Amino acid sequence: MISKKMQNFIKRASWIRKMFEEGIRLKKKYGPDNVFDFSLGNPHMPPPDEFYEAVKREIKGGHGYTENAGLFETREIIASYLTKEHGIEFSPDEIILTCGAAGGLNVIFKALLNPEEEVIVPVPFFMEYAFYIDNHGGKIKTVKTKDNFNLDLKVINDNLNLSTKAIVINSPNNPTGQVYLEETLKELAMILESHRKKTKKIVYLILDEPYRKIVYDNIKLPSIFQIYSETIVVTSFSKDLSLAGERIGYLAIHPHCFHKAELIAACILANRILGFVNAPVLMQRVIKHMLEVSVDSKVYEKNRDLLCEGLSALGFSFILPKGAFYLFPKAPIADDISFVQALQKERILAVPGSGFGTPGYFRLAFCVKEDVIKKSMPYFEKVAYKFGLIS
Repeated sequence: MISKKMQNFIKRASWIRKMFEEGIRLKKKYGPDNVFDFSLGNPHMPPPDEFYEAVKREIKGGHGYTENAGLFETREIIASYLTKEHGIEFSPDEIILTCGAAGGLNVIFKALLNPEEEVIVPVPFFMEYAFYIDNHGGKIKTVKTKDNFNLDLKVINDNLNLSTKAIVINSPNNPTGQVYLEETLKELAMILESHRKKTKKIVYLILDEPYRKIVYDNIKLPSIFQIYSETIVVTSFSKDLSLAGERIGYLAIHPHCFHKAELIAACILANRILGFVNAPVLMQRVIKHMLEVSVDSKVYEKNRDLLCEGLSALGFSFILPKGAFYLFPKAPIADDISFVQALQKERILAVPGSGFGTPGYFRLAFCVKEDVIKKSMPYFEKVAYKFGLIS
């Protein structure tokens, strides 16, 4: 018999995956062109041509184990890239190659958390965070955000205590597409620094940013490294290079982090003993050629505008996403799960907001072919009519 904890986790398991699997079933039944699958953040665009060129160049480079932190040459190139990007001198020692952002987050939590220490997470949030934190004995403490899904700094401040070890923020955000701007992050840093001075306790700021290069309307993201020294950034190449499934990413520890040497050592050990035993070595070699490259985010911006214009005309309410490739509209009824099931009857696959800790909303991933959005609109219209959004 499996553990009681896992029994409970299975019941709470990701709605994203549930809807993705439902999509597979419906596509087999009705054909892939007759199902409108907005469930999974699985990029539809192929990787850039430079990726395939890099694979050809590196495929014969050997497939043995690397250093636990990853190939030195790749970390050296990433450090140089971050130095240029953020205006702070990074060294290869401050970079650890990981099995995607998920692997990186687990490494960080393994390195940081003592039993029962708390990690603050603003909602809505990627639900897997709760499992990752629990994996390493910590406790998630969710905090509400503002109506526009921006950080509510007063609420964060009110929830800091002696057990707080870290705060995780995700910008651009999944599921809302919200971007946290420099002024907000500076205020957050001031709150965390004030807490440290009062309590002698460091609260680490963990920034999960696999969507950093996918932003719209000419928005420029700030450098968190310029704002707060007790920062760890984790990222992957799954979204901006369309490499979902290759499980390659890295974490970067601020060069001026107070306990940097101990933190680096702990993360390197965690990267080994959690069972990853290095990120995939071919991808470690490939990504050193890809740091200045990304998919064309204008394609996603066009999809965003097409989807938003269509749903707005049908009476749906939402905050325009500034980045990532998700739209998080308000459901027309309080029961978001029932509403998502109504969409499903029209072969539209969405994820209920409950799956992100925010009932009453639903998420649409618009990293799909433009034709999927266009063909789905008559079916969204039927649902909008059924729920009284239009007459």
